[in-house]
Amino acid sequence: MDWDDLKITLAIARHGSLNAAARALGTTQPTVSRRLDGLEQRVGVKLFERAANGLSPTPLCAALVESLSQMEDGARAVERRIAARDTGLQGLITVTSLAWFGDDVLAPLLARFCAQHKLVSIDLINDPRRFNLSRGEADIALRIGTFDQADLVERKMADVSYGLYASREYLDRHGPPDFDKGCDGHRVVTLVDSPIKVVPMEWLKAIAPKARSVLQTNGMQSHIASAEAGEAMAALPRVLGDRRSGLVRFEPPLAEPFQAVKLGVHADMRDTPRIRALIDFLVLELKAQSNALHPAGFARD
Repeated sequence: MDWDDLKITLAIARHGSLNAAARALGTTQPTVSRRLDGLEQRVGVKLFERAANGLSPTPLCAALVESLSQMEDGARAVERRIAARDTGLQGLITVTSLAWFGDDVLAPLLARFCAQHKLVSIDLINDPRRFNLSRGEADIALRIGTFDQADLVERKMADVSYGLYASREYLDRHGPPDFDKGCDGHRVVTLVDSPIKVVPMEWLKAIAPKARSVLQTNGMQSHIASAEAGEAMAALPRVLGDRRSGLVRFEPPLAEPFQAVKLGVHADMRDTPRIRALIDFLVLELKAQSNALHPAGFARD
C-alpha cells in the first residue's frame, strides 16, 4: 500500500474531517477525498462513515489507527536520521517559542545567526501550542516549563524575572499601590485561567490580593498595552518592562519571581550541524543577555 494513502487515513481519523486532515497535511480537501476514495476501492471496504458533522472511523479503521501511528513514528524516525546526516551548515531550521520571547528576544538573535550562516534559513513560529518535535512539527522549541515528549533532550537556557509595572498616568489617577492593604482599589491584568500554576500570576495574587482583575488575556502584548494605556498594573518580564520608559516598576514586599526558559530538541537531531550550531549560538547569546533577562541574578545549568 502507498504510505501517503495510509498517512491520509490516519490524519482523517485524528482530525475527523477531510478539511481538517488536509490542513494538517498541507494539502487540499479534494486531494484527500480522492486518495481516500481510491484506497477504499482498492481494499474493498469502507474506512469511514460519512455524517453531516464529519467522518468517523469504521471499526476496521479504528483497529488500524495504532498500527498506522507506529508506521508514522517509524517514518519520522527515518526522516530524522536522514536529516541528521547532513554535513554542512545549510538548510531550514524550524524554531517554536512563546510569542513575547520569540518576538523580543529570539527574533534578532535568529536573524543574526542567519546573517552569519548564509545557507541556513529559519522559520520562527511564535505560538503557545506545544509542537510535537518527534513528528517533525519543529526542530527546536523554547518554552517555559518542562517537556513531556519522549526522546527529547532539554537544556535550561535562561531565567526570566518578572516585575510589577504601571504607567505614570495610572499612578496619577490611582496613586501608588499599598501592598500592606493588598493593593485595594487598584486594577490588574491577569492571564486566562490555566490548569497549571503560572509563577508570575501566583506572585501577583500574593502581593495584590485585593486588586480587581479588569482583563484576562493569554497574550503578553495585551498586558503591556493595558499597562501603557494607564488602565491597569501588570506583571511583566523585566526584559520587556524595564525598556519601556513610560512604565514604573514597583518594589513589592515579596521577591520578584523568575521562570526558567528551556530549549528542547529531539535526540536524533541535536548533533545535526546546523541544529548544533544554532543551539551553541543561542547559549552564548542568551548568556550575554543575562542581566536583561534576569536583572536580580542569572542562573544557568
